[in-house]
Amino acid sequence: MVDTQLAEIYDEIIPLLIDAVVIFIIAYLLARVISFILIRTSEFFGHARIGVRMIVPILNILIYTVAIMIVIQRVLTLSTIELVAFSGLFGAAIGFGLKDAFANVIGGVIIAFQKPFRIGDRIKMGEYYGEVVELGLIDTRIITPDDSYVTIPNHKIFTQSVASANAGKTEMQVVVDVFIDHTADIARAIEIFKDAIVTSRHVYITDACFYTILTENKMYSVRLRARAYVWDLRDEFECKAEISRRTKTAFQEAGIYPPRLFSGDQNA
Repeated sequence: MVDTQLAEIYDEIIPLLIDAVVIFIIAYLLARVISFILIRTSEFFGHARIGVRMIVPILNILIYTVAIMIVIQRVLTLSTIELVAFSGLFGAAIGFGLKDAFANVIGGVIIAFQKPFRIGDRIKMGEYYGEVVELGLIDTRIITPDDSYVTIPNHKIFTQSVASANAGKTEMQVVVDVFIDHTADIARAIEIFKDAIVTSRHVYITDACFYTILTENKMYSVRLRARAYVWDLRDEFECKAEISRRTKTAFQEAGIYPPRLFSGDQNA
């Protein structure tokens, strides 16, 4: 009698579990397709692309919410005994195989609503730095400067600090360092450095986005450090390379030399 009842219960539960898995797979595939389309389409919006891409995590949450509601609706048709059995199996699945996935989903929801970073941001998380190109409920994907595609589980948001260089904007601050000898004409060097910055086609200067030049005496050199903003964060490295190249060329023409005694450590 008991065995027959258990068999009937599991005959009801197993198909429900299979249906739940199928529903979530469909939701996942739908979210991926929509994300792909929106991210590709956003490239046609120029500086508004970050705003367009922010629709992606919201739609993902809506898709998964609908999937969860469908599963819950199916679950509520079960009897009390069947519901307890289903809860036990579901809890065991989370405990043994889906614990990290569940933590990733929670992390994804927190990222979507608290917005520590957005799609299109340049972020540093742990040892990785790059542009966020995809933000899902399970993981975040970034492109690094060396064109590596890095997948970061969303649960890392609970254990690692995250730095966003542009916080949802397209403009971003860049830092450029040049080093000169102690005997060099520092005032002239600053003037040359300034000219390379303000005439750069990538630098964006407003009352809110201004540039600064700081000097610091090191053991073997004088460091000139510039902080300026680029109009589009994707110009970060090209801007730094251009300013460095033009500054060093002008230094040579002006007789401003790099450190003569140099330990090899640019922080020296």
